[in-house]
Amino acid sequence: MPPSSAQSALLVLADGTSYKGWSFGASGTAIGEVVFNTGITGYQEVLTDPSYCGQIVTFTYPELGNTGVNLEDEESNRPQVRGAIARNISSRPSNWRSTQSLPDYLKQHNIPGIYGIDTRSLTRRLRSAGAMNGAISTEILDPAELLKKVQEAPSMAGLNLVQEVSTQTVYEWSEPTESSWEFSPGVESNDGEPLTVVAIDFGIKRNILRRLAAYGCRVIVVPANTPPEEILKHNPDGIFLSNGPGDPAAVTEGIETTKALLESQKPVFGICMGHQILGLSMGADTFKLKFGHRGLNQPAGLKQRVEITSQNHGFAIDADSLSSDVEITHLNLNDLTVAGLRHKSLPFFSVQYHPEASPGPHDADYLFEQFVEQMRSHRQN
Repeated sequence: MPPSSAQSALLVLADGTSYKGWSFGASGTAIGEVVFNTGITGYQEVLTDPSYCGQIVTFTYPELGNTGVNLEDEESNRPQVRGAIARNISSRPSNWRSTQSLPDYLKQHNIPGIYGIDTRSLTRRLRSAGAMNGAISTEILDPAELLKKVQEAPSMAGLNLVQEVSTQTVYEWSEPTESSWEFSPGVESNDGEPLTVVAIDFGIKRNILRRLAAYGCRVIVVPANTPPEEILKHNPDGIFLSNGPGDPAAVTEGIETTKALLESQKPVFGICMGHQILGLSMGADTFKLKFGHRGLNQPAGLKQRVEITSQNHGFAIDADSLSSDVEITHLNLNDLTVAGLRHKSLPFFSVQYHPEASPGPHDADYLFEQFVEQMRSHRQN
């Protein structure tokens, strides 16, 4: 039960459904696309993942905040969500790594949250009706009035949010996975001159950068609007296309840049938004999923291999739109949407999940090694 001093909060969805609860985090009003994440752990990684920019995240696991927050688990420099929804909230965390409670962390960054609602009911609503816009408010407690605010918000379809999260300056990333967390023997065999990777930042997660650095790469991160000729001036051995928020088809500048970069025939590796942009640049189409894939337990594979993957996306590539020179390497085994692709003759590949997130725990880390091998081969040739 919430304390007697708890502040009232209201959640309203675009279809008029409303939920009354209590506030945690900041006071105020937040509007965004309401989605759900099925992960049992990793709430701080979710909250700070730039791919969630523009969204209000429902956590289906009923307990949130038990282990607090710490700087090491952040995937970016601040929470990226518009708001958070939970069943129960812990304001007194118990974990040796914790430096702050979750409510205090969200309050510090001006992110509203609501708890004490039936998140099972909300998740069923989103599964049946689809992800939709909604609002959390501690200021507007009349459902009809808050609904008007929600109806004024733009749809996620057609929305380009990349510039809200992309870096504004070029920088180098050199920090590898911390030694106590390292698990791959492949990182120990890297010697000689480092391979140079230019990572186009559509909303990149820090753990992706750590995995590239752990495999011995020199990683140069560039803004999403960097022209292809500026990228090629770094003489990269490979191009990385990062994850990011919003509708990939709306990121027209990134698609055109990738098309130009493919002409160089340098190895290209894309994750999530990067996967979609690679597909779009090779002539495919994307579409909005009904409620998306967000969680740590998404099976992906093809033929005899199955990987348990971390996923976070609301759009997918249309399999029927792929050209004959592109093949599907992975399917999401829950709904058989495209989860991975590669060019049949050129070193371009991508996946619609997060191999750096290690949910399986390390089923998909081989993809980074594959990228490194492609770059080595390209350099030798």
